Amino acid sequence: MTNYKNNNTFSFEIIKRIPGKLGRAGIIHTPHGDIKTPAFMSVGTKGEVKFVSMEDLYLIQAQAMLSNGYHLRNASFEIAENGGLASWSGWNGPTLTDSGGFQVMSLGSGMGKVVSMKRENDVINTDPKDRLAHVTEDGVRFHDPFTDQEDFIGPEESMQIQCRIGADIHMAYDELTSLADSYEYNVEALARTERWAIRSINEHKKHCDDLGYHQSLYGVLQGGRWEDLRRSTAKRFAEMDFDGYGLGGAFLKESLGDILRWCCEELPETKPRHLLGLSHPDDILIGTEMGADTFDCVAPTREARHGKLYTKHGPIKLSKFTDSPLLLDENCDCPTCQAGWTRGELRALWKSGSTEGKHKYFNLATLHNLRFIIRLTENTRQAILEDRFAEFKEAFLKCYYPQSEK
Repeated sequence: MTNYKNNNTFSFEIIKRIPGKLGRAGIIHTPHGDIKTPAFMSVGTKGEVKFVSMEDLYLIQAQAMLSNGYHLRNASFEIAENGGLASWSGWNGPTLTDSGGFQVMSLGSGMGKVVSMKRENDVINTDPKDRLAHVTEDGVRFHDPFTDQEDFIGPEESMQIQCRIGADIHMAYDELTSLADSYEYNVEALARTERWAIRSINEHKKHCDDLGYHQSLYGVLQGGRWEDLRRSTAKRFAEMDFDGYGLGGAFLKESLGDILRWCCEELPETKPRHLLGLSHPDDILIGTEMGADTFDCVAPTREARHGKLYTKHGPIKLSKFTDSPLLLDENCDCPTCQAGWTRGELRALWKSGSTEGKHKYFNLATLHNLRFIIRLTENTRQAILEDRFAEFKEAFLKCYYPQSEK
């Protein structure tokens, strides 16, 4: 496989803007290659995308892979010895790692939520003292469900881990709050995240060139659903020595556009922005319009494994298509549709009792969903370049929504 490492620099250039909006088409230059934006980063949690080979990723024209700093932390020394994430994984293209902040406060505590929630008469109690991961000024102490051991990650540890993993882009350590957290707690957590950002920058500078190429650092913006917090932290982060920005937090769909606008209006236009953890078509189109450049999410792969597959007319539930001769999506250029797999054939593989059959289905379905989202970002970019973003957005959403799942 070709090694795409072609330089030792990181930069961002804007090629075309959406008139009257914050969105743009651009190119992020990294030591392991370029990312043409808007772009979707396939999620390879442990350095590989489940049920998809690196050759498959190139086949569906993936540009970049995002891996998980938390899950790779114990392998980080081995990864460093093998030249960093790109060469260790076999991907050899642009890579990004998250800080592990979300995982240590949710997955790291053995829960799927950031806080421990107690229901009393349908009222959610989210007192910070009930958190299963203990946040202090130093960092976060948490219980690792995989090793059954107590562990700790702070800004310095996160930067050391990520610099050993050696992705092209890293995320600063931050404290993610939940939708249930109060304004007062968000003020406290945001101030801590801003202090952690400074510590992240200082530690990152010590190690960012250790593997022989320069690794860049994004600051992660929090602030919940409050405009004053979002704008104030964006202004402060804009003054810090970051290469780009992660747009983080728990988002309600109806407020996504406003929150992104508040952040991106305050951030420098000359640096790229990554929207963390969202990938549904309306999220991507709203995110692009409001200034996000790159995206990641496990949804395309996870939903594929559960029989939810994307089409231009909206997602379908494969369980309803017994013996169906229909392709997943007319004119789809993914390897699955190009090979002529029908909905009925895919359903039969999915429901088969054999491990081989299920794994074949997981591969075919994952390739389809990933290519669908990647193609959406490609078409969005082309629409921006041709000054027809508004028309493209309207036409796509009208076709994809508001139909319910079929």
